[in-house]
Amino acid sequence: MQVIKEYVPKVHAHGLYPDEYICHGKRGNLVDIEEPVSGRRLTVLTFCTNDVLGLVQNPEVKQAAIAAIEQYGTSNSSCEALSGRIDLHRQLEREVSEFKHLPHTHLFLNAWMALQALMDAFCHLAINVPGFRHTRETLILSDVLNHGCIISAITHANNRSGKAFSHSPNVRVKAYRHNDTNDLARKLRRYAKPDDRIMLISDAVFSMDGDITPLPEYLDVMENYPGSVIVMDEAHASGAIGPTGRGIYEYYGISPQDAIDRGIAPVIMTTFSKFAASAGAALSSPSPELNDLLTVSPTSIGTISLPAPTTAAALESIRQVRKNPMLVQTLQANTRYLRSRLVERGFEVIGETNVIPVILPPDINPKYFARHMMDRHGIWISPIWFIAKPRLRITANALHTKEEMDRLVDAMVETREAMVSSTATVSA
Repeated sequence: MQVIKEYVPKVHAHGLYPDEYICHGKRGNLVDIEEPVSGRRLTVLTFCTNDVLGLVQNPEVKQAAIAAIEQYGTSNSSCEALSGRIDLHRQLEREVSEFKHLPHTHLFLNAWMALQALMDAFCHLAINVPGFRHTRETLILSDVLNHGCIISAITHANNRSGKAFSHSPNVRVKAYRHNDTNDLARKLRRYAKPDDRIMLISDAVFSMDGDITPLPEYLDVMENYPGSVIVMDEAHASGAIGPTGRGIYEYYGISPQDAIDRGIAPVIMTTFSKFAASAGAALSSPSPELNDLLTVSPTSIGTISLPAPTTAAALESIRQVRKNPMLVQTLQANTRYLRSRLVERGFEVIGETNVIPVILPPDINPKYFARHMMDRHGIWISPIWFIAKPRLRITANALHTKEEMDRLVDAMVETREAMVSSTATVSA
């Protein structure tokens, strides 16, 4: 502990620790927060929530969660393979499968666990079977800007608990340049061996850059490797891209069946914390056998199943999205409007989705920018300064009005001017 005691004060001293706030209540995009250190209470307009379709406070979603508590209680208190499976799980799996056009879906507590289980199941077959020898190595190709949950899973794919159970062969991981199809093809030509099991894994929408992976081009490359698997993490794609919010396949006007027809097995990870007003994740695929392996993977067996109220909230949220595609269209219209207004006022905006990164001049600290926005304008945005290149991470959602988005842009202009003026004064 001594090293930690020496290290953490330096994190604070260098301004690397994030500002903390405690939420006391929400009304749409208005949030009542408290600053823990000062105890100050204020109501702020948020542009940093991932509640992209505004369903967290939807009356039908809330009522579904309440009804689930009354029927099942607050926890299933066991893993699915033992005694933790309830009918709501089956309903949610079917709903996700229909939404993503893949027949077999398995639920998890969160995305990190879903991807760990996938590595156990796919790379190591999860469980040792007498008389069955697994001899084929796995080659995983990963975008260099993939989310931390992907990086964690694939980095440890060669020493996961699945390998310990099944004594399987090596897993090799190679990164390719961000959204670079040519580099992906080069890496495959260089590293793929004739008997490899090949997996490509990528964010569909990148959480810090707000851009979209070139899926059709990747399918063109992967078609040269029959039997390969392509995994799309749709955490920030579900509910956000595609005419009805079904994600990256719909965005490009194709379906998972197109991948299957080309000899590629599609796997989609859906998470419920963004568009589905809940928590948890799901893996969908065309393979009932993979689904069975996910059930008995060490990650699944060692963890309780998704609680009933969480499951019910996700289930009703997806039903709301399917019934009300205007929610998705409103989100996309708000995204276009806010991005255009920021560009008009001279901000450097990257990406193309409702995740809107704004790159600031190098002499402006994103953390101080965000503090100024909250203190002077009552607007809450996310400064990023230690998990990616410094930027402001703004998220548009379906509940934002044009007046609120204009208020944000005006506040950012004033804050930029104040920061530039302050920097110039200090320099002088």
